[in-house]
Amino acid sequence: MKKWIILTATSLVIITVAFTSYFLSNREEPIIFFEAEDGVLNGVEKSQQTALFSGNGYVTGFDQPEDSLSVKLHAPEEGMYQLWIGYNGPNGDKQSNLSLNGQPFADVKLVPTTGFTELKYGRVKLLEGDNTFTFTTGWGWYDIDYVKIQKVAPKSKHQVKNELVNPNATKEALTLHKFLLDHYGKNILSGQQNLIEALELKAEYGKLPAVVGFDLIEYSPTRVAHGSNSKEVENILQWDELGGITTLAWHWNAPKDLIDSVEQPWYKGFYTEGTTFDIEQALANPDSEDYKMILNDIDVIAIQLKRLQEANIPVLWRPLHEAEGGWFWWGAKGPEPAKKLYRLLYDRLTNVHQLNNLIWIWNSESPEWYPGDDVVDIISIDSYPLAGDYSPINHRYDQLVELVQDRKLVALTENGPIPDPDLLQEYQSDWSWFCTWEGEFINDGIQNNKEHIQQVYNHPYVLTLDELPEYKK
Repeated sequence: MKKWIILTATSLVIITVAFTSYFLSNREEPIIFFEAEDGVLNGVEKSQQTALFSGNGYVTGFDQPEDSLSVKLHAPEEGMYQLWIGYNGPNGDKQSNLSLNGQPFADVKLVPTTGFTELKYGRVKLLEGDNTFTFTTGWGWYDIDYVKIQKVAPKSKHQVKNELVNPNATKEALTLHKFLLDHYGKNILSGQQNLIEALELKAEYGKLPAVVGFDLIEYSPTRVAHGSNSKEVENILQWDELGGITTLAWHWNAPKDLIDSVEQPWYKGFYTEGTTFDIEQALANPDSEDYKMILNDIDVIAIQLKRLQEANIPVLWRPLHEAEGGWFWWGAKGPEPAKKLYRLLYDRLTNVHQLNNLIWIWNSESPEWYPGDDVVDIISIDSYPLAGDYSPINHRYDQLVELVQDRKLVALTENGPIPDPDLLQEYQSDWSWFCTWEGEFINDGIQNNKEHIQQVYNHPYVLTLDELPEYKK
C-alpha cells in the first residue's frame, strides 16, 4: 500500500510537470498593440472622420512623398514576430513604404477597402526592447489605424513534391524541377534578365548567374508586321551551351487593335493603354475573329518553343506575367479573363502543340487571380521595392506559400534590388531564384550598389553558374 502511494505521487509529479511544460510551450504569445495616433507624425494628422477606428483616432494625410508615421513597439525578446496593420484604403490600390529601425524594410501593399480592416503583413525580426516602424507615403492617400505584433515559432518543413502538372513532361523538365526542389530552402539561384547583362556580370564581378531571363516579345505577330525580328531563341541556345537555366516570359503585343499613335506607338501594344483589344469579349466568343487571332499568336509562339524542346532545353515558362496589375492587356479586364486565357494557353501549348519542356509559372499572389493547381508548377511574384532596399520580401513570400499551401516552389521572377542572402536565411524566405531586371536595376549603382552585388554573387547561399551540375543528365 505504501509503495503504491509513493508510485502514485511520483506519477502525479511527472504528469504535473509534463502538463505544465506542454502548457508553457504551447501557450499563445501575447499581442502587443500600438495605436497609430500615438506615434510620431510628420506631415500627416490624426483624424476621427471615418467611423469604426480603433482607439482615439487614426492617422491620415499621406499625400506628399516625405509624409511619414513612426510607431514604437516594445518586443519582450529578440526574435521573429507576426505583424498586423490596421488601415483604411478608400482610394484604390495603394502602397506604403515601410522601414524598420531606420532601415528600408519593404513595400506594404494596401488593397482597396470600404472601411477599416486589418492586414496580416507577415513576419518581422525584432530586437529586444523598442523597435521603430516608419510608414512613408509611397502611393499615398490611405489611413493607418494601428500596428500590432505577436511572437511566432520557426517555420515547418516544405511540402513540395517533384511533380509537374504536365504528365508528359520531358526528362529534362523533371530533372530541372528536381534540382530546384533539392535546393529549395538551402540555396537561392542567382538570375539576371537579358543575356548581355548576364555576360557583363562575369566581366564586372567574375561570376555568371545560374538563371537568365529571356523574352519572346519580338516574335509577337503584330510586332513582326511592323518589322520586328528576334534572335532570342538563338540567345537561349547559346546560354544553354554554357550550362545555364532559362526562364522565359512573353510581353505579348496584342493580337490586333493597336492604337499606334505618337503617345501609344505600336511597340507598346502589350500595355493596356496601347491597345483597344478586349480580351474578355474575345474569349467569350470562340467563333470570333478576335479569338482566332489569339490562337494564331499562340501558334506562332509555339514554333519558337518547339525549337527549344528539340534542343532538349527545359524552360521556366512565365506567360501572362503581372496580370493583376492591370497595366498589360491580358489583365485589363480582371481575374476571370486572365485565368481563362492562361488555361487556354496551357491547353493549346501542351495538348495541341505537345510542348512538354515547359515548367509553368503563375505570377501573382492574389487568390482571386490564381488559375488552379492543375496548370501551375511554380508560383511567383515580381518585386520592385525602393532603391537599395535589400529586404527579404518575406511577407509576399509567405503569402505565396499560403496560397498554394506550400505544395509548389516559390520564385522571385523579377526584382529590382536583390534581397540580402543573410536576411533570406534569417527570415526563411526560401525564394527558389531571383532574376534582376535589366538596365538601371543592375547597372546604376543605386538600385543595387556594386558592393552588394559582389556580396550576393560570392555568398555561399547563392548559386551561380559555376556551381550548377549538369542538371539535364
